[in-house]
Amino acid sequence: MTAVGYASNGQPRKVEAHSQLLGRRIATLGPYSPLFYREPLELVSGSGVWVSDRQGQRYLDAYNNVPHVGHSNPRVREAVAKALGTININSRYLTEQPIAYAERLLATFAPQLDRVMFTNSGSESNELALRIARQHTASDGVLISDFSYHGNTTSLAQMTTGLQVAEPLGDHVRPIRIPDVPQDASAQETASLVSSALAEVDRAIDLLTARGHRLSAVLLDPSFSTEGLPRVPVSYLRGLVERVHKAGGLYIADEVQSGFGRLGSWMWGHQRFGVDPDLVTLGKPMGNGIPIGAVVLPDGLLEEFGSRNQYFNTFATTAVPSSAAQAVLDVMADEQLAARAEQIGRALREDLTGYALTDPFVSDVRGQGLYLGIELTVAGEPAPALAGWLSEALRERGVLASRIGRHDNVMKVRPPLVFGSQDARTLASALEDALAEAAQGEWARHAAVGGRA
Repeated sequence: MTAVGYASNGQPRKVEAHSQLLGRRIATLGPYSPLFYREPLELVSGSGVWVSDRQGQRYLDAYNNVPHVGHSNPRVREAVAKALGTININSRYLTEQPIAYAERLLATFAPQLDRVMFTNSGSESNELALRIARQHTASDGVLISDFSYHGNTTSLAQMTTGLQVAEPLGDHVRPIRIPDVPQDASAQETASLVSSALAEVDRAIDLLTARGHRLSAVLLDPSFSTEGLPRVPVSYLRGLVERVHKAGGLYIADEVQSGFGRLGSWMWGHQRFGVDPDLVTLGKPMGNGIPIGAVVLPDGLLEEFGSRNQYFNTFATTAVPSSAAQAVLDVMADEQLAARAEQIGRALREDLTGYALTDPFVSDVRGQGLYLGIELTVAGEPAPALAGWLSEALRERGVLASRIGRHDNVMKVRPPLVFGSQDARTLASALEDALAEAAQGEWARHAAVGGRA
């Protein structure tokens, strides 16, 4: 992770104070709360896809998906202010805003996904979805990608494979490797990779059963973000879900990263595979910075769970978060942001793909819509140190980005959806300039002396 608070191998380390504000943060939040960059960036304002630091330096935000329709979006601000000026009360009272938003949100899903339960975050959404799955199946076995992250509750920590946690992998959890098909793979090679990966799924389900943990669910991010945006064949996901259903389990699609038009051609990431989930979980970008999440599910599952559990959420089903979330959908519709993400993302991907043909360090460009990954290698091997250096080099050029993947070597481009053509050109120009500097050996010299890498 490119973050102060973690060493290059992903192990926690203490943050050292570089400024008075950072010293105050450490004194109150502790030294292990991660921050990006070796010299932490203090941001004081933002508008659209641009943010500014304390010194007035502006940065193009090519990373943050929380301000989904842009930093300080005026329509979101207005909606929140109006709700705060009207009423914002415990969810056990009847109010219009969350109901209106639920109707609008559900209209974007397949007809059978016709109910929603609101939460405060993606973590809480995934926790609730797993709870529903366990009660529905009377089982607790879970399949998870072998390099993934879905939240920070205790049960989710027990199935975290993409970053360090103290909790051991649960006995009821089996990780599976998600196939990543090379861009130039033949149909025969793809079929062979899918067959091998699905055989691993069969073994994982059998092992869970043998250990007394019949399958309750598979939990997946349809963009496979933490994994580094691999190229996952449609046949694999369909075969995986078919096996999960045959074993009595449910498919939970974690749409925190891939949803709300992020992938351009689809409102929801799971739609690109043509497989409807049994439950969908939502979070981060839903309220453009106002905490809100959700579980979307069929009426049958809600009836089964709700009739046996007195579930409510004090804050999520209230006017302020639902008004913010409604404004997000309004902006997306009026400005056609999903279509725009597809158009600009495709052009940007084509532009960046040129680097894979000519640059010695760029081996691949992957992703969809406005969620792209630039894979970095040195002599054919993953280059996490180069990716760390490049993140810092882009910051110096006024662009914010980060990195993902099991080798920490895939640069992540995931801007607010209001990212425009000129913004894409700014990003590409900064990247080209930084890669040219890298080709001169700067990244290796800095890595050797413990510098930016």
